Amino acid sequence: MSGLNGKTILITGASSGIGEASVRELAAAGARLFIGARRIERLEALAEELGERVAWRQLDVTDAESFGAFADAAEAKFGRIDALVNNAGIMPLSPLAALKRDEWTWMIDVNIHGVLNGIAAVLPRFVARGGGHVVNVASIGAHVVLPTAAVYCATKYAVWAITDGLRQEHDDIRATVISPGVVATELGHDISDPQVAEALKDWRRKSLTPDAIARAIRYALEQPDGVDVNEVIVRPTAANM
Repeated sequence: MSGLNGKTILITGASSGIGEASVRELAAAGARLFIGARRIERLEALAEELGERVAWRQLDVTDAESFGAFADAAEAKFGRIDALVNNAGIMPLSPLAALKRDEWTWMIDVNIHGVLNGIAAVLPRFVARGGGHVVNVASIGAHVVLPTAAVYCATKYAVWAITDGLRQEHDDIRATVISPGVVATELGHDISDPQVAEALKDWRRKSLTPDAIARAIRYALEQPDGVDVNEVIVRPTAANM
């Protein structure tokens, strides 16, 4: 029997890609999932498909009150929260010289503030109980920087740093950062620069499917309480980055 059987796990960005794949993977392991995203029709369909172990609520990770209400609703539904998977993220890549300030702000809000809002929503509960697990989905961009990706990579470096800080501050709370390489998802659909968007298509010719990252998340979550998988980097075998 999986070590996740009966545990309650929150997942953000659950309407597609890595988030959706993680819901399916963790539900198969016996976990109870409380899932959030902005596109509620996808959440509703996923919950209906997977049954009573999965519940949902619309979530804007950039809004601290929305995240707090999301965590409250999860606890009301399932009685407790055992883990949070901060998966929501965006990637509107562009050269710095394009001066897309609005996109920079948007990335910082979703990719950094969204993670912090999630931690703030669950951390007091974990501290009070003396246990819990936060899994933050970063990127290979937390380790390397590419042209057009400076701001995106900066946000993922921040996710890496926040995760390690959380780990060091709490002896009884586990913290994991998952750093995927290229994955075939909707990430990057919001790129407004046509040349960068075309380059991303070429880059994704060697890519993972979302279930590969979902399995890494499950691996980290399934470890016993005394084992903290600090980071998992998952790349396509053929990738050179």
